[in-house]
Amino acid sequence: MKVRAVDDVSFQIRKGEIFGLVGESGSGKSTVARCLMNIYQPTKGEIWYHDVNVCDKKEARKNKKMLQTRRQMIFQDSASSLNQKMKVADIIAEPMKIQHVTPKRGSFRKEAAFQMEYVGLDESFLDRYPSELSGGQRQRVAIARSLSMEPEFLAADEPIASLDVSIQAQIVNLFRHLQQEHGFTFLFIAHDLAMVEYLCDRVGVMYHGKLVEMADAEELFANPVHPYTQTLLSAIPVPDPIRERKRVLRTYDGEELENSEWTEITPGHFVLLPHSESGKGVQS
Repeated sequence: MKVRAVDDVSFQIRKGEIFGLVGESGSGKSTVARCLMNIYQPTKGEIWYHDVNVCDKKEARKNKKMLQTRRQMIFQDSASSLNQKMKVADIIAEPMKIQHVTPKRGSFRKEAAFQMEYVGLDESFLDRYPSELSGGQRQRVAIARSLSMEPEFLAADEPIASLDVSIQAQIVNLFRHLQQEHGFTFLFIAHDLAMVEYLCDRVGVMYHGKLVEMADAEELFANPVHPYTQTLLSAIPVPDPIRERKRVLRTYDGEELENSEWTEITPGHFVLLPHSESGKGVQS
């Protein structure tokens, strides 16, 4: 049985923006991120970064160092993404050593200490192992490791999903501060729609491997058009218990998904609509 994890997904992440990607588990969000980072090789299509088609193996090899130093990724499970046998100082310095990047601050340890301070941890953590850290601390180490390469593009795949709610807010605020400070382009994948609304400039919604809606965050949350987006947003918890009890959750079964086309309904607001409805907006 042939499965299309991602089907005809096309979008652009603008330089210096935070682009959120949301959808239920299995919708293709992580696959998109891993394709962008050359962890997975797409069977069809193109992915362009700095005028390089990273799906072209010859072009990717030719620009290997640029692609590996300017793009970094943070994973959901920091425990498995960090080498458990290495101390924090060596974990942060490892990508610089692999790519033969000279540390700006004189030594790899000083560089690691600087990055740790930047993410809110002091120098005393440098000689600890990941197993000696909390989940939030490990995620900060993973962020420090990525920042040590001074990336232009950072992809974070569910970076707060396994953290306590109070730690999630801290990490999201840290991301916002770091992005404003460094100006890197940021792909943020998350289930928590409130965090996505708070952090992101634009948002794309995925369903069964397809991108079904994309708009500025404020526009998407205020005026969701696709039935699945409406279903997704209807599930956001309401803090008022009376309103929460009266709330009616929507459902969507994927009806007419295959007979839909990408349509711009208002400037910058794109939706995957059935052919019969696609002519109602501004054509893309």
